[in-house]
Amino acid sequence: MAQVSVLRVGGTMRKTKNNKSLFYPIVSLTSVDGGRVVSGFRTGATIFSQGEHADSVFYITKGQIKIEVASDQGKEAVIAILGPGAFFGESCLTGQLLRAATATAVTESVVVSLKKSEMLRALDHEAAFAKAFTAHLLARNSRVEEDLIDQLFNSSEKRLARILLRLANLGTASKPGPTITKISQETLAKMIGTTRPRVSYFMNKFRKLGFIEYNRDITVHSSLLRVVLND
Repeated sequence: MAQVSVLRVGGTMRKTKNNKSLFYPIVSLTSVDGGRVVSGFRTGATIFSQGEHADSVFYITKGQIKIEVASDQGKEAVIAILGPGAFFGESCLTGQLLRAATATAVTESVVVSLKKSEMLRALDHEAAFAKAFTAHLLARNSRVEEDLIDQLFNSSEKRLARILLRLANLGTASKPGPTITKISQETLAKMIGTTRPRVSYFMNKFRKLGFIEYNRDITVHSSLLRVVLND
């Protein structure tokens, strides 16, 4: 893991274009302090692997990180694509000794590694940090519940539409959504529990209907919501 700099204690809140608050730790380039390290990762680089010792929590300041699990039989599933403002690897705080998933950089990324002991200290002594982390856990829990309902009751077509809308952070305004960094159809298939040919079929269908545009990157239009809302 290529070390770039370390953090000092503290943090700040800022508003995004969607008026959502994200917590960004304050980065100090001049001092070494208690277990917080900022590292850069190239596309495809592994942050940690399933089965490795778990002793740190991670925070994304730039890029996208894929969280993927594999069964003993070799089956794989992508359980999340996370962007700036998201924590991952937090299960070590509950006593998990080994990583239950693999984390990989989808794009060039900058990630903050916080040692478990430093994370626990920050949660005890830094109110803003604790508040932001709690909000993250609640939001993550809600997404897990939504994903479970999605898998149980919705078709693969609706699941794909929902994932694309989430990755684009798209609201309901009738305008082109933000561009999604190139994500493979194989990864999308692993996220929704179907095959790559099925994803390819639905992606082409969405494009023909004008719901999305894609070549190297993907642009999602709010009209894709029709697929999710259609009964």
